[in-house]
Amino acid sequence: MQPILKTENLTIRFGGQVAVDHVNCEIPEKHFKSIIGPNGAGKTTFFNLLSGELKPSEGEVFLKGESITNLSSVERARRGIGRSFQITNVFPNLTVLENVRLAIQSREKIYFQMFRFSSSYKRLIEESENILEQVILSDKKNAIASQLSHGEKRKLEIAMLLALDSNILLLDEPTAGMSLEEVPVILDVIRNIKEAGEKTILLIEHKMDLILDLSDSIMVLFNGQLLADGTPEEIMRNEQVENAYLGGSYNDGIAGNQ
Repeated sequence: MQPILKTENLTIRFGGQVAVDHVNCEIPEKHFKSIIGPNGAGKTTFFNLLSGELKPSEGEVFLKGESITNLSSVERARRGIGRSFQITNVFPNLTVLENVRLAIQSREKIYFQMFRFSSSYKRLIEESENILEQVILSDKKNAIASQLSHGEKRKLEIAMLLALDSNILLLDEPTAGMSLEEVPVILDVIRNIKEAGEKTILLIEHKMDLILDLSDSIMVLFNGQLLADGTPEEIMRNEQVENAYLGGSYNDGIAGNQ
């Protein structure tokens, strides 16, 4: 089966530093792959290359067998690659519902009409409400986005990706900066999306219990290079991964969670 997303020798240099070094990977359609590695391993830079925020020094990115290496981030988004960032990216002065509805309008190229009330977009509003229910945010639909908690803003950002009908979701540390109380809810949102079985998900995350619970496969980056790529069980048993990144404390932690 042809992978939905593929990289060949993907490389980027900043001056004399190689941030991503000839990375080859294949992501099957409707697959959940997590990307782990220590700080500075190149994880977010790799995401930036996939989403078009950065252009590679060498190598290519393929979407459904077609090279998208020279496409902009906007063009890639139109082809279904949706990206969330470590810092939330929503319209702060609009309501939660308006944020999602505008994402749907952007997807369908329905532009603002001065003499048309927003309530007339009934179908768009209904779809927006369905998406908010999916990300467990229905009770906040009339709240101003700037008034949401950090965790709620992350849920709204995911809702906007769903509203854009992104087939591939690049989630960059979605639990970063959240309180302990907020983390389980965002995990439920991600789990719901996975279990729906319609999206390909790439996740950068440091919470190993989350990664092991959700991932179909895990790729490990170290100094910009692909150190390992396999099932969670294979990664746990990989001595190279343990020595380079995870260390004894990881295995101790897993043992303690079993």
